[in-house]
Amino acid sequence: MSIMFNRRHVLLAGAGAAFASLAPAAQAAGYPDKPLQVLIPTGEGGGVDQAARAFNRIWSKYLGANFEYSYFPGASGQVGYEVFVSKREADGYNILFGNIGPEMIMYATQKVKYKYPEDFVYLGSMDVDDSVIWVGAGSKFKTIQDMVEEGKKREITLSTSRLPHPSTIGALALAEATGMKVRMIPYGGGGPARSAAITGEVDGCATFLSSSLGLGDQARFLTVFNETNRAPELTNNAPPVNQALGTKIPQMSGQRAIAIHAKTVEAYPDRVKKLAETFKQVFADPDYRAVAEKAGTPWEFIQYGDAASCQESAKEFVELAERYRPLLSATK
Repeated sequence: MSIMFNRRHVLLAGAGAAFASLAPAAQAAGYPDKPLQVLIPTGEGGGVDQAARAFNRIWSKYLGANFEYSYFPGASGQVGYEVFVSKREADGYNILFGNIGPEMIMYATQKVKYKYPEDFVYLGSMDVDDSVIWVGAGSKFKTIQDMVEEGKKREITLSTSRLPHPSTIGALALAEATGMKVRMIPYGGGGPARSAAITGEVDGCATFLSSSLGLGDQARFLTVFNETNRAPELTNNAPPVNQALGTKIPQMSGQRAIAIHAKTVEAYPDRVKKLAETFKQVFADPDYRAVAEKAGTPWEFIQYGDAASCQESAKEFVELAERYRPLLSATK
């Protein structure tokens, strides 16, 4: 599946230049005059929900509106995206708050009823969260090398919140590169996936880093799927996978981001401009760090991404999903 960049996509990616010529009278006069509707394609109370509420608490100060939430989990995010595209009006009052990595992998590997970027585009991202593999405190695996060596003798089982996920690709790529055998077991949510690893129901867990930092001494991190470990003191100094094993596995991360309908970009450029500008303002607000960390996201992971960087990330994950499609299919 390839991504074709159409006029709406280019318009949004170059938002600064595209909106510069808007007359003052067109600058979103009166917008927003009611709460924005936030659709979350995962369950209430999960990591995306908490991050969205923390971010929006600050964003509301600059946007001048409150937010109301609805949740449509299912099919690794597919249900939520299909509801957003087909049943939510493209008027700038409806946004989706999701996670680019796993949801673009889902888009590339499942039969969905929408097209990217024809139907929706990402307006901005708020963080970068690396994939990791960790084991329960009682596990015999002390290092990622220990797990790989055991995996050459028997099948290693790893829990995951959902199969279409950067950490799934990371684990499967690790198995392909080292000769270890691995079976990914989806648990339909981060909580059950983490519990399975802690209790020893599976050998370990492949997930995003931030979602597991609150486990304390219940978890032992084995590796990070990035070139550096940005939170070594929080992860028992787990080494980057390529450094530890001499592999060449791409960075596997997620970016929580907001999406809007592609039609909104052309129909309401003034509203899109206000959304984009106020979204960016949140990152300079001193209160944001406190609410972000309280919601479970270390400040080291907070990173503003504009529309152009979001679209590039989305494209990269579609390409990764295509590259590892045979391995992803083999897990089902």
